[in-house]
Amino acid sequence: MPPGLVVVDKPEGMTSHDVVARVRRIMGTRKVGHAGTLDPMATGVLVLGIERATKLLGHLALDRKTYLASIRLGASTTTDDAEGEVLSTADKAALDAVPDDAVSAEVAKLTGDILQVPSAVSAVKVDGKRAYARVRAGEQVELPPRPVTVYRFDVLGVRRTEDAIELDAVVECSSGTYVRALARDLGGALGVGGHLAALRRTTVGPFDLRAARTLEQLEAKPELSYDLDAAVAAAFPRRELDQLETVAVAHGKVLPAAGIGGVYGAFAPTGTVVALMVDEGRTAKTRVVLAPAG
Repeated sequence: MPPGLVVVDKPEGMTSHDVVARVRRIMGTRKVGHAGTLDPMATGVLVLGIERATKLLGHLALDRKTYLASIRLGASTTTDDAEGEVLSTADKAALDAVPDDAVSAEVAKLTGDILQVPSAVSAVKVDGKRAYARVRAGEQVELPPRPVTVYRFDVLGVRRTEDAIELDAVVECSSGTYVRALARDLGGALGVGGHLAALRRTTVGPFDLRAARTLEQLEAKPELSYDLDAAVAAAFPRRELDQLETVAVAHGKVLPAAGIGGVYGAFAPTGTVVALMVDEGRTAKTRVVLAPAG
């Protein structure tokens, strides 16, 4: 199997690790890894590296993500999503007392640079142990707030039922933002409780649903979404090398700086990616050599 990226449209009910295990069987290789974990209840874009492309995963700029979220106001849960046990519910009178403009006002307060307390059942580590593992062991977990950015929190639709206010929303946010914590905090601010009912990730970094394939589609036709050259070209700025530079970089040697911010792909005259590099002062150093020397 040649190296590259596979963008999967993850189904509900599977962990990201489950998807990796399935893709290992489909693609016939053990060397598969994933970037940007999705909760089991969430669906949508999950980026997998195959063979040598697993070296890219730690360098991909996946710090901006977009979600379609269904938020249910009127009940809070232990997990801040639909999979948890209900902690409290609001009656119809309390829900009727929440006008649409109050919802809009609180959504606006949760947009921009905010401090967010992650969900207690998140993967955040507390003294070396995942918060969700501590919760499952019966511990009380209190996580400190941390800065995140919500670039966009747009309510697309509002439905009112006997026992809930249901919102459909688009959330574009920085890495480390918990959409279920947004649902929790929105419900808390409105005094009726809230949780995340459904979540679908539509973009992560430069990758979106247009490139994604279901596991069934992949099973029927095992192939990469991006070969290694195309993956680096899609995800990183590009530096063109001449033949002498190509040989030097393939052996891990430094070059003069390119004046490119962040990690970038260095390409041989043939169009083949040679390495990921980064400028440090006046020199450019290799982060990962992707093409074998020679």
